[in-house]
Amino acid sequence: MRQLLSRLESKDYMRKYIVSIVGRPNVGKSTLFNRLSRKRNAIVDFEAGVTRDRKYEDVEWNGKIFKLVDTGGIIFDSGEAIDKMVKHQALLAIDESDLIIFMVDAQTGATDIDKAIAKILYPHRDKVFLAANKSDSEKIEWEVYDFLQLGFGDAFPISASHGRNTGNFLDELIKMMPDTMDATEEKPAPLTRIAIVGKPNVGKSSIVNRMLGSDQQIVTDVPGTTRDAIDTIFKYHGKEYVLIDTAGLRRKTKVTYGVEYFSVMRTIEAVDRADIVVLVLTADEEISMQDIKIASYAKRKMKEIMIAYNKWDLVEKDTHSTKKFLEELHFQMPFLQFAPVQFISAKTGQRINRVMEQIVQIEEESQKRISTSELNRFMETVVERRPPTHATGKHVKIYYMTQAAVKPPTFIFFCNQPALVSENYRRYLHNQLREVFAFEGVSIKLIFKGRKKDEDDLA
Repeated sequence: MRQLLSRLESKDYMRKYIVSIVGRPNVGKSTLFNRLSRKRNAIVDFEAGVTRDRKYEDVEWNGKIFKLVDTGGIIFDSGEAIDKMVKHQALLAIDESDLIIFMVDAQTGATDIDKAIAKILYPHRDKVFLAANKSDSEKIEWEVYDFLQLGFGDAFPISASHGRNTGNFLDELIKMMPDTMDATEEKPAPLTRIAIVGKPNVGKSSIVNRMLGSDQQIVTDVPGTTRDAIDTIFKYHGKEYVLIDTAGLRRKTKVTYGVEYFSVMRTIEAVDRADIVVLVLTADEEISMQDIKIASYAKRKMKEIMIAYNKWDLVEKDTHSTKKFLEELHFQMPFLQFAPVQFISAKTGQRINRVMEQIVQIEEESQKRISTSELNRFMETVVERRPPTHATGKHVKIYYMTQAAVKPPTFIFFCNQPALVSENYRRYLHNQLREVFAFEGVSIKLIFKGRKKDEDDLA
């Protein structure tokens, strides 16, 4: 009945290459990362109170897009060979990345640390691109031939701080990953993708196996067994879906040099290309900051979201058990009050069928269209109940609204001065839309449009 296919390779399921920057400290890895991703170091998350220092970013060049990873500098222990933990990081970059930028310093030349790193990378030289940073002038470029001894051919001279030769560098980089995702293919594929995400050992793979009705994924009691995002096609009520089982995300202090660091890239990439995200929490543990960060990332990416509380069989229940869990969930993640919650047990199979039932409902909600006439009747009612105001006393008027798109549902409010529509009032309109039209499990977008293009404002 079910057609199963793991690790999809067809063009319809083309994904972004993962490209990691590796090298010793102070060669300019983060400078190159910021240059190519056009981002600054500190990135603040979408949800208030959740700040994340990200080390991954999408890079687009000549119609292609890939995910760039900035790693910590590979270091030495005093008096010893390369540190075990750091060596492990380099090995993971080899294992988990599709391409590795091995960065060296053109002004310093090949050092003993560079040679030690080269020794680790050399058996996988087919996916290593040697870049000689700090090549600030043609004179310094003559020094890059010193790096031939590393065994990766000519080093490509660049200056990350000045941007010198970085365009040509990207051209050569793209040639090494012809099958990475096209920038124009960011739209969801015809099949609905469902990403199962959460921190390690919450039972994600067990849930996937229950949903598929077979032991497709390896399940153990050791946290972090799943290190890659694995795609599986399956049928539910005659319709095909793509189920993505992902590696668990751990706290930053545990992933910097650990096995999950590069696996996190696969998880983030899976969330990026998913239509629906199922966040798995565990009923026998408190909600962690990492859970909140995962949920926040999915929300910021405007994904359809549901919550699955696994291990419900371990909870001593009374008539108020679910209410207590929901209150705590909404206290910790108030931005996810629109997400439906299912209490399940992958071990016993309790309510596992509700997961796909809920996903089908969410998908229907994401494609729902509201007529303009109905929306404007709604708008007249809510505006009459609470007219928009501004602290300056300036007059704010909303003329009419319409739905511009689905997946996610996008609503445009035409008004005289969109910049004067306060954050509180936008939240009020957002909440009223949900109260009247539901959109359960679906992120919705509000756009406030003025009479001039430069007056447009997003909510």
